[in-house]
Amino acid sequence: MLFVLRGILLTIYFISICVIGTVFSLFNPRNPKNTSRFAQLFAKAAPFLGIKLVVRLPHNASDLGPAVHIANHQNNYDMVTLTAAVLPGVVSIGKKSLAWIPFFGQLYWLTGNILIDRDNRGRAINTIGTVADKIKQGHLSVMMFPEGTRSRGRGFMKFKTGAFHTAIQAGVPIVPTVVSDTHDQVNWNRRDNGEVIVEMLEPIETKGYTKADVRELMALCQERMEQKYIELSEEAKRHGNGAAKGKEA
Repeated sequence: MLFVLRGILLTIYFISICVIGTVFSLFNPRNPKNTSRFAQLFAKAAPFLGIKLVVRLPHNASDLGPAVHIANHQNNYDMVTLTAAVLPGVVSIGKKSLAWIPFFGQLYWLTGNILIDRDNRGRAINTIGTVADKIKQGHLSVMMFPEGTRSRGRGFMKFKTGAFHTAIQAGVPIVPTVVSDTHDQVNWNRRDNGEVIVEMLEPIETKGYTKADVRELMALCQERMEQKYIELSEEAKRHGNGAAKGKEA
């Protein structure tokens, strides 16, 4: 019964946000500020799933300025966990097929997010170059997923270099955000699905790095994020995720 009720409530909630957001964005299309505005609304769906979100941002988060944000990408629940840490002026880079998802795709594009053609390497490189120029000019910050795909419980996937090339080319810091393990955590028939911790780490400067150093920078970021992922996942379990497994509806 709880499964059905959640499904109905979440469907109504997400479609409503997408429709309202699309209409709203038509009057101010491609404005990067709208990305954070509606990302925060997506995050407010966490209680519908029985998730308690704990969001930790640096004290100077509002003053970070242009940057390349990176985050671990686990599953579809990122839409209600990671979104809580999307700052104003930050847009994400996603595959162009997202534009065809009913309701969500239209909102995603209209709120200023950037679509990239992963199947065409030349176009993808040109898009990244354009993005780097806009970041350098101070026009926006971007969120990228260096794993390139959802990990689906496989831990951290090996990072790809795109985000780090972008940061070095733009001359801006990398800001990692880590979400504790959510694989197999949510049971739609359970009232309490425990705690998820979302933490934005301190920026990692790219000054002094060149194209030749991209893999060194990538390895540094992956090491820090993996360590934080382990810490946050263990902390979340201590705060009730294990106990939640026994509280069936």
